[in-house]
This record gives sequence, C-alpha cells and structure tokens, in this order.
Amino acid sequence: MEVLRPVLINIDGRIYRKNHVKEQVFSNEEEEDITCTEVVDYIDEPCDSVLIEQTDRGYRCTMDVPSPLYKYVIGKKGETKRRLETETRTAISIPKPGVEGEIVITGQQRAGVASAQTRIEVMLESFRRKQPFTHFLSFAINHPAIQEQFVKFKERVLDVCSQDRGIDGSIFQNPAKLHLTIGTLILLNEHEIARACELLQKCKEDFINNLTGGKPLLVRMEGIEYMNDDPSMVDVLYGKIQMKNGTDKLQLIVDGLMERFIASGLMEKEWGRVKLHATLMNTLFRKDPTVEDRNYAASGKQNLRERESFDARNVLKKCENYHFGEVELNMVHISQRFSADSSGFYSSSGTVDFS
Repeated sequence: MEVLRPVLINIDGRIYRKNHVKEQVFSNEEEEDITCTEVVDYIDEPCDSVLIEQTDRGYRCTMDVPSPLYKYVIGKKGETKRRLETETRTAISIPKPGVEGEIVITGQQRAGVASAQTRIEVMLESFRRKQPFTHFLSFAINHPAIQEQFVKFKERVLDVCSQDRGIDGSIFQNPAKLHLTIGTLILLNEHEIARACELLQKCKEDFINNLTGGKPLLVRMEGIEYMNDDPSMVDVLYGKIQMKNGTDKLQLIVDGLMERFIASGLMEKEWGRVKLHATLMNTLFRKDPTVEDRNYAASGKQNLRERESFDARNVLKKCENYHFGEVELNMVHISQRFSADSSGFYSSSGTVDFS
C-alpha cells in the first residue's frame, strides 16, 4: 500500500512523493550527536523552488533552512550529510548549530545540485511535521465580561460537581487565555513568522474585509459540549461560539484562513471545518497550566501524555446552556505558544484588525 498510496508532501505548492525504503533507529546517542530516527530515500524529481545558479566552478544553490532543522540534514555523526554528498556528487555547507543562515549546495553538475536540493527539501518537510507547534491562529475570547462569567461557571461547577471523578480547580482554563483556535503553526525562525504575517494580511485584503464590511463580528459563547462518545470519560470541555445574528461569517473566515494557510504549507490539514469553540476545562491543565489545546496538534508532533478523563455528566446537566456572554471579534492573532502579554493573553507575533 505504501507503493500504491505513498505519502505526499507539499513544498511551496508542489507535491512530492515520499518513498519509504527502510527504518533504522539509533540508540545511545552521544551528546551533541543528533540524528534522524529514520533513513528514507526520495525520488529525484526536478525542483525549481530554489534558484540554481551557474558559477565558474559549476553550480550552486542556497536554501533558507531554520537552524532547528540543521540536525536532520547532518544526521548521526554526519552520516546523512555524507550520504547526500556522495549520492549527488555535491558539497553541502551547513551553518553552525543555532546560527540562522543558509545551507549552500555546490557541485559540478546541475542535476546533482538539483537532486540534493530536492532531497533536503522533502526530508526536512517530513521532519518538520514532527516538531511541536510554536504558534496558532486565534481569536481572543477573553473580554472582561466573558472572563467574569467564566469564573462564575468555574465556581458553580466546583460547588455542585466537585465530588465527581476528576473535577477540581486545576483543570480549568486561565480566564485571560480564553480563545478560539483556528489552527496550529510551526514557525521556526523570524523569516517564517514574517511569511505567516504577510499571508494573514493578504487574507484580510482578499476575503476578510469583504465578509466583515470593516465591522467587528458580534458573537456569543453559550452552552458547553464535549467531543468524545462518553460524557463520563471526558478529556476536554468546550464552550460553544456562534454569531449572534445567526450568519456563518465567522465560520467562513476561519475556514478561509485555514484553507489559505494549508495551501501555503504553513499549516497542516487536520479536519474539514474549524470547530467554533473555546476550551473551558482540560485535564492536561492539571499537570501543565500553560498547555494549549493540543487536540489541534497533528499526530506524531508531540509526546502526548496519557489523558486523565473526568466525569462531565453533572456539569453537562447543570450547565448545558450556560451563557458566558457576548464579545466583538475584530482581530486575528498569530499567537505564540507558552507566552503571555500584559493582559495575560498570549503574546502575538502578528495580527490583523478588520474593524
């Protein structure tokens, strides 16, 4: 089936097949000796996403690669780099670890440089998917009135449901960080953050302004829900978000943003439509109060700890239609994970204001 349905990787709008040959796991790695955990071979399709220039000594191209990904090109004790150089008859120069710069490929034959370039791009895209997300597109839902009602919701739940399995104060969201997540991003350097900011601005110009007419979106957060089959074994509880006037403008905006960011390669597709909701209770908060909604992380990107469920039956019964309030949404954030600004919300690496 791997031959009939190979993994497809999107790089700058071009689609490549990833042919799996063998897997090799290295153990007892030495300090500073970081390795790829799998050895793969890649088809040498021509790739013109990077300019290959002719020089007096042959051919040369440069690749802007975030420094956290250098280790995958180098491999264990330099094995991956040496293999690439041998098989493509090129020389590959990589900046020192932690130093942002360019990987430079040189060779006597243009085909060899192109092959090395393509292999590195496809390989890095594969390993990029395994990185934990660094940012996420979001709407802030932390208006003071919403925060106040959320605190009352927390007090009510703890008052009437504290005897239910798994429910205590540690699993509630930080009121200042209430948000609607559109999708997660892996942005590994300032260049990639700038790309995301430029794309977000273009989305505003291309369709957000048309949908909003330059006015904020009035939404309400009302009611709670869960996303598994058994209310007695719940991991996360969410607050429902919808337009007050009943239109689908917010849904169209978040789906449009997701579609554009996926097409750009900055975001992975994880579902058909974005679910309009804000996390209220999450059992992962018990061990890590700074955790974001990791349901949005793609499989394999993180070592997720086994979730500890809680019994939400009484919460759902007592607070099924709880009204958290209304808020005007007029700004999309590129929120930075594990951060906080002066208001307590996540620090923003970029925003667009459409009102």
